[in-house]
Amino acid sequence: MKKNLIAIAALTLSAGFSMAQTVVTIAHVGPTSGGIAHLGKDNENGAIMAVEELNAAGVTIGGKKVTLKLMTEDDAADPKQGTAVAQKLVDANVSGVVGHLNSGTSIPASKIYSDAGIPQISPSATNPKYTRQGFKTTFRVVADDTQLGGTLGKYAVNTLKGKSIAVIDDRTAYGQGVAEEFSKAVKAAGGNIVAQEFTTDKATDFNAILTSIKGKKPDVVFFGGMDAVAGPMLRQMKSLGISAKFMGGDGICSAELVKLAGDAVSDDQVFCAEAGGVEKGSKFEAAKADFEKKFKAKFGVEVQVYAPYVYDSVRIMVAAMVKAGSSDPAKYLPVLAATKDFQGVTGAISFDNKGDVLNGALTMQTIKGGKLQVLSVIR
Repeated sequence: MKKNLIAIAALTLSAGFSMAQTVVTIAHVGPTSGGIAHLGKDNENGAIMAVEELNAAGVTIGGKKVTLKLMTEDDAADPKQGTAVAQKLVDANVSGVVGHLNSGTSIPASKIYSDAGIPQISPSATNPKYTRQGFKTTFRVVADDTQLGGTLGKYAVNTLKGKSIAVIDDRTAYGQGVAEEFSKAVKAAGGNIVAQEFTTDKATDFNAILTSIKGKKPDVVFFGGMDAVAGPMLRQMKSLGISAKFMGGDGICSAELVKLAGDAVSDDQVFCAEAGGVEKGSKFEAAKADFEKKFKAKFGVEVQVYAPYVYDSVRIMVAAMVKAGSSDPAKYLPVLAATKDFQGVTGAISFDNKGDVLNGALTMQTIKGGKLQVLSVIR
């Protein structure tokens, strides 16, 4: 009897160990607290949806059925908290990381993941430096600021016919980076930068810089930063009587901006570019629309910006594990790097030798009738 009990206990321990071995942990990091928590939660929900759908469909890695586990962390869009979270994930031996949202957190965290050999895919960090540090573990699924800022700069001069352009940035890696690329493109297109000001990503009062800008009589104001700051800035522009066109990158290209700015936004005043997008009439248009419909049904809110890119990032990472037959980062990393034409809801995804998405899309949008409307998709 005693021998039987020992045998059962041994079998139970063995089964428990076997079960533990079948769990593969993927982490998601984004700012789920602070001024842009709505964007961080949007990203997190994209990861939740991907993991739940993959588990429901069944995932087999190396001949073994596995359960995917999502570990979620909040970096509060703060570089210091971002690196602390990155170290926590390394210590937890996660198989891969999807995140961070901001360039300012993704860049310092990437060194920690690189040192540990853990693959990291950012769904939204656009500062070029992120993939230009020589790390083999670093990937992104959206176009970078060179393309984003450059396209917006040309658009300001050639399409909006901006003759005197003011530039403001929030001094973050993202905001400063996209503003610099915008300014370069404006000058290259023959435009005139009449003012360059800066604020912070936590500021709420812009009267001093806006009053200074008003004196220069700009017809376009560009802001490198996020919607949480852009909304109040638009309100203060209106109260000061500045009727210039307002431009920004993907950080302001959200449904939340419309709420934050309220009646300060008139039709065809705000122009922004989302680092991503699918062409009208392409097979991916239906896939993205279906994703947005399922997302709304599941979470009760509209997609803000990046959730589809997080969803694709998780699926790309898992597809590499399946193909490599292992969730060991050292074994599936080369397969991830070789990703070619992965059919995502955001398009066909391939990586170049730096980990950047090949032929990344940009979606130019404006606000009309209180809603974001697509103008065109540019590659």
